[in-house]
Amino acid sequence: MTIASSSPPSRLPAGGATEAPSKPRTRRDDVSENRGDGRLAAVFIAPALLGFLVFLLWPTLRGIYLSFTRFNLLTPAEWVGLDNYVRMVNDPIFWDSLTVTVEYVVINIGVQTVAALAIAVLLQRLTQSAMLRGIVLTPYLMSNVVAGLVWLWILDTQLGIGNEIISALGADRIPFLADETWAIPTIALINVWRHVGYTALLLFAGLQAIPNDMYEAARVDGASEWRMFWRITMPLLRPVLAVVLIMTVIGSFQVFDTVAVTTAGGPANATNVLQYYIYGSAFGRFQFGYASAMSVALLVVLSAITILQYRLTRAGRTDLG
Repeated sequence: MTIASSSPPSRLPAGGATEAPSKPRTRRDDVSENRGDGRLAAVFIAPALLGFLVFLLWPTLRGIYLSFTRFNLLTPAEWVGLDNYVRMVNDPIFWDSLTVTVEYVVINIGVQTVAALAIAVLLQRLTQSAMLRGIVLTPYLMSNVVAGLVWLWILDTQLGIGNEIISALGADRIPFLADETWAIPTIALINVWRHVGYTALLLFAGLQAIPNDMYEAARVDGASEWRMFWRITMPLLRPVLAVVLIMTVIGSFQVFDTVAVTTAGGPANATNVLQYYIYGSAFGRFQFGYASAMSVALLVVLSAITILQYRLTRAGRTDLG
């Protein structure tokens, strides 16, 4: 008599093979995987890193070195120490150019920020049309040189269609780009026209991150659109607005091409912005050492302004969350 075993029959895979237990992951496996990801990331980063080193870092270091030399391309650079910086401090044209640049920046940033914020709020509150956003962005797709030439023709005192319309309305023609009073505001408004759409879309993207529940709760409490703008939109948009201001201030201090194609620094140096003065010193008078010193001074000024803006606007912190 055979006694049956009480243990359950073993379940083996087909063919009688025994399934091997899975091997647990070790720290070495994780390190090898991370190393492989790091190599792949380095391959993708390499082109951008090469461009940064060749076209940004090296020229910056070379410019800092040249700022302490007398260099005109025809002879080797001669070390002169701080002579270029002493000359810059005592140069009235440098300070006049800096004043003109600051005037341009104030007009450009003030008008552009207010207009871009108004456009962004209207796009967010009234319509979500992608076509309308594309139309707003259209001027930004035009280069600064082309935009400057187009407005130069439009605002020409004698033949420009803008002055033709002003004359037809019975007013005197305005020398927008030929008068010391009008020149810088006109150039600033030309650049506002070109960049305001791009700035508005950046702010529009920031507005999209604000939850609609906050606006709905405010409406239930009886808040007006104006009150919601100041109590909800502006506080929650602050980090994005701060970054946009930093970007636009840096770009405004670097204005050059619009001035070059419209007024060439005139009339009577009324539009001789700092970048144009640096360009004239380097490629017009071949004073590369002095031009490098002014470039380094501009770099220091922009760095200080950026740090100050970042801290005052608390760009790294948000009220969301």
